[in-house]
Amino acid sequence: MPQPRPLQSAEVKPGLSRPLLGKSVLLIHPAWHSCGSHQVFVSQVRAYRHLGAKVLSLAVADMPGWSEGSSGATSYLAATADLDADVRLLTVLPWGHVFRPDFLRAGLHWLRGNSAAVGLEAAKSASLPHERLDREPIALIHCNHFFCLPAALRLNGKLRCPIFLDTHDIQARQYALRNRQSLRLPPVLQYEEMLALELKIMKGADLLIHLNAEEADHFQAFIPDQRHALLYPAVPAMPMGSGGGPPIIVASANYPNFLGLSWFLQEVLPHASDVPVQIYGNIDRELKLRAPELYRAHARLFHGRVDRGELYSAYERACAVLLPATAGHGISIKTVEAMSSGAPLIATPLAFRGLGLDPATLANVRIAEDGAAFAAALARAYADRNLPSQARQSAPTRQLYEKHFAIDAYQNSLGTIVERAIRSGR
Repeated sequence: MPQPRPLQSAEVKPGLSRPLLGKSVLLIHPAWHSCGSHQVFVSQVRAYRHLGAKVLSLAVADMPGWSEGSSGATSYLAATADLDADVRLLTVLPWGHVFRPDFLRAGLHWLRGNSAAVGLEAAKSASLPHERLDREPIALIHCNHFFCLPAALRLNGKLRCPIFLDTHDIQARQYALRNRQSLRLPPVLQYEEMLALELKIMKGADLLIHLNAEEADHFQAFIPDQRHALLYPAVPAMPMGSGGGPPIIVASANYPNFLGLSWFLQEVLPHASDVPVQIYGNIDRELKLRAPELYRAHARLFHGRVDRGELYSAYERACAVLLPATAGHGISIKTVEAMSSGAPLIATPLAFRGLGLDPATLANVRIAEDGAAFAAALARAYADRNLPSQARQSAPTRQLYEKHFAIDAYQNSLGTIVERAIRSGR
């Protein structure tokens, strides 16, 4: 397996030009919120606006019943007010699409473990806002996740502009992980089959953008004839407070987070039961669904999805941020978010996957290999919560964040990629 390359500083370009001034960029992405991917979309909007572009966001729904004004669309827009695009658009996916032969076949593929099937079919068949987009001088389509690419390709039949595809990890690995614990119809699709589908669809893009070095190495080996770029994601910073409060966990509702949090509740917390850990994010939904008894036993710890102000306050007060990752692939956006706070971090080694660094060398990070070690570090951090500590602005994780994951670094690197694409004509 290729070894992750170490973090590289963004190419600093004093007086960076605005290569997209007077032009529009169409940002295509799943209609997701409260997750790491959404934070990447937010940063993409900010970066393209910095490069002079007018940004149009097109959210692709993978569930039938979506249209402007529908309950699902309204809830999504309310939960993503931080996506500051100039124009926000949605695909339309009526309930009647469920009964189309292609959608029914996609549903059967999904039951066999092909989690991308419904998303691909939605991107292929949903109604797109052609009339609105026809009025825009779109110079570039930036698509996120391969299963949204069919929507980009449909639109580009008229637009005739370059398509960037942000891969967001090898998705087949994520699907294979989910299939281990999900009820599926045999024969269940294997990793190799799902990867072949993923790679086939990705060939429709002009440039593949990868979020970490390991992912970039893999895709370059899989599709050597394709153009590739490594671009570490920008993640909005959390505030740096004085600590003194309870330790926190922040997690969204996905299967790897469920596994990590279950491990924490079962293997760590019993050894530090007097520590009042607070858990933020919609991971509570995943616990209620997959492990209702475990959730009920610890329901008092969960605060659910909260607004930005309350999340900021939680980071400012936290005596430590906990990262109990036990499964998953690619960069953890929540790890980068936690790094930005400058707070003490207690983490499993897997939490720092894809970053190309040794977290044990960071003074404000404690790495725990097992539940007992994690609990000991947790109890110590809580006992020391009121002791004087190093200013979080100068914490090693905050310094790394500013160098590699702050919006300025991302804008510089993305600007270089865009200028090269403009010069080459693709």
